[in-house]
Amino acid sequence: MTLPSQFTQENTENIFIYHYVEEMIANYGRYLKEELEETDIKRSEIPFLIRIRFKGKTTQKELVELFKVSEGYTAKLLRKFEDNGYITRCEDPSNRRKKIVELTDKGMEKTDELFEFIGNWEKNVTSKMTDEEVKLLKRLLFKVVEP
Repeated sequence: MTLPSQFTQENTENIFIYHYVEEMIANYGRYLKEELEETDIKRSEIPFLIRIRFKGKTTQKELVELFKVSEGYTAKLLRKFEDNGYITRCEDPSNRRKKIVELTDKGMEKTDELFEFIGNWEKNVTSKMTDEEVKLLKRLLFKVVEP
């Protein structure tokens, strides 16, 4: 990572957490841009596919609420995933207006590929840390984001 000049070992505690997060996101974005160049998925679409994987089954409405995006955008994205064979959508038997979304086997393979990209990035950015430091970082980050 190439850091701005204000990032020095002497002032690490005086830099806002926001700046660290911003640098990490920018680095992650550059990495994914290169990795995803030859694939049919964009960086902004990854969280949707991964969330569907972790939920098992979800609804289009839940995804709209979770990501705070429009129903139209979500429908268009899910159509793309469906056309690519990553998901299936079917009517909820208890409410025909709801669409249940779940990954196909091809979607599982795609998310496995994405997990590999993400894992490689994580290994790269934590390469100067011990395993214990990485575990501590994750515990501290959890404290930052927990409700």
